[in-house]
Amino acid sequence: MSILTTQNLGRSFGAVDVFEGITLAIPHNARIAIVGPNGVGKTTLLRILAGEDSPSQGNIHTSRGLKIAYLPQTAVGLTHGTLWDSCLSAFENLLEMGSQLQKLEERMSAGDNAPELLDDYGRLQSRFDLAGGYTYANRLQQTLTGLGFDEDDFHRPLSQLSGGQRTRARLAKLLLEDPDLLLLDEPTNHLDIQAVEWLEAWLRSWNGAAIIVSHDRYFLDQTAHFVWEMTPAIEEYRGNYTAYLQQRQERYERRLAEYKAQQEYIEKQEDYINRFIDSQNTAQARGRRKRLERMMRDSKLTMPDVNVRPMHLRLKVSGRSGQLVLRTYDLEVGYHDEGRPLFATPDLVLERTECVAIIGPNGAGKTTFLRTILGQIPPYSGETELGASLKVGYFAQAHEDLKEENNLIEEINREAPRMLPGEVRDYLAKYGFQEDEVFSPVSTLSGGERGRLALAKLALSDANLLLLDEPTNHLDLSTQEVLQKVLADYPGTILLVSHDRYLIDALATQIWELLPDESRLQAYKGSYSEYREFKQARAARLAEQIEAHREVSKPKHSEQKAKPSNKLSRNQRQQLEKKLAKVESEIHDFESKKALCEAKLSNPPSDPAELLKLSDEYQDLLNALEALMLNWTELAETLHADDQA
Repeated sequence: MSILTTQNLGRSFGAVDVFEGITLAIPHNARIAIVGPNGVGKTTLLRILAGEDSPSQGNIHTSRGLKIAYLPQTAVGLTHGTLWDSCLSAFENLLEMGSQLQKLEERMSAGDNAPELLDDYGRLQSRFDLAGGYTYANRLQQTLTGLGFDEDDFHRPLSQLSGGQRTRARLAKLLLEDPDLLLLDEPTNHLDIQAVEWLEAWLRSWNGAAIIVSHDRYFLDQTAHFVWEMTPAIEEYRGNYTAYLQQRQERYERRLAEYKAQQEYIEKQEDYINRFIDSQNTAQARGRRKRLERMMRDSKLTMPDVNVRPMHLRLKVSGRSGQLVLRTYDLEVGYHDEGRPLFATPDLVLERTECVAIIGPNGAGKTTFLRTILGQIPPYSGETELGASLKVGYFAQAHEDLKEENNLIEEINREAPRMLPGEVRDYLAKYGFQEDEVFSPVSTLSGGERGRLALAKLALSDANLLLLDEPTNHLDLSTQEVLQKVLADYPGTILLVSHDRYLIDALATQIWELLPDESRLQAYKGSYSEYREFKQARAARLAEQIEAHREVSKPKHSEQKAKPSNKLSRNQRQQLEKKLAKVESEIHDFESKKALCEAKLSNPPSDPAELLKLSDEYQDLLNALEALMLNWTELAETLHADDQA
């Protein structure tokens, strides 16, 4: 059953049609990725589905009571209150129920013991419990932590957060609201790999539907069940992003074969008509001409569009480097004026034609590591050694090597001063810059355009060692695919800093992960998929060891549970009865504490630290009660078995 449908949806701005004739249906629990070139209207479509924009034509129908949540690329309107307060508003209904419970408790404390009051209180408390009234603080903490916030951030005013942090704050609030349909526009833009993996796991376990616009191909592989390609019409594919690529190629080849077959048929029919239109077979020729005209009018196929490649990148090397490209000795990376290093590395070795992916959370020191290797920053301690015959090309994440006041031709001439203006224009056209765009100053370029210009300059360097810092940032999917293919065919060596796990998995022969909590770098020889399996296996082994330790530490109750072969002595029975009475008394005390804690949670404190402490206390009480009930059951069973003996 569909929760949202559209009929002939269209949007235009003045005389410009962004898209038209879009008819679609969103099933319950669907995970749909929308892909397509920049500017095709993906964000506009999301805004219309979210109700933040109106279509120029067509209709939208939603199921009754459908709750839609929309995450734009940049968060707006989140400037008041703290991070915690903003996300706490997602539990408005729970907070209202907690307030009602408190009022009922005040009436009961004042001596009102009317049966209907007790019934109302019981029903409301049950609803409050089932809706997560005693656990929402933990949910809030887990969501904020999962999306990369530290506890120090919980109290910070939203006005002090960066734009990326405010976007993450809005995402956290939307997830906590638990909508029926989640519309996400580039949700991974401001997340590191750990936070993206947390979001992937959350989406896999969530019961609602989601429409996702993203340039993160690995994220789409992990989350999407369907891919809608917007061209600006929508064509549907079943499966994740990798399945979409395969199906798209198969459809293109099939349509091309059908087009060629029809062209051959048309040529044969036209040849027959031309040869026999004025001969004894005139009637047959005219009949064929009528059928051909009808086919050309009603079912003529068009040449299918080849997959658009907006960039024709080619990376060459000027000469072969030595077999050893990089080696480190007792290296520590950081700044001396900070008094301690950012992290230490094992002794690293990088050989010719290898590709190393450097991964880790934002702010861990990946760019600092690259600059240390380049010699722009001295090591905190230890040393780095670069191999022989190296020519280094560096792609900077912020593109700080581009001069804002230069136009595109001047920037290319900085790298290739002998290239004539006409040659430069032809060269820039291969990177998607047409006509007068080549005279635009760098300061007016978008992030994706800056990335393409930086790649154009990099291709002219003929470097045999590439240091790439987030090369796919701001690039659309088709450009990312081109870059990936070119790097896969590149005959030199690559050091790649990236959050693009799809690119990393396709290229990397080594993974170097920065672990800031441990102040070290971990090196792994193998692909990203193999590294993930290695980490998962290691985590599973650790969990097994912890569980085995717990089992060994548990008291053995088998003898108590077994039916005794002989009756207990009088003294033994008295001791067990005393223990049972003591446990019953403790259960009563803990249930009283639990009730008190529930009352406090029904009207939670405003301080998030106090609320978290209260939630932890409530969970500890539940665990203690569970252990006491288990103990009571074992004692009671032992006494009952003695009665039966």
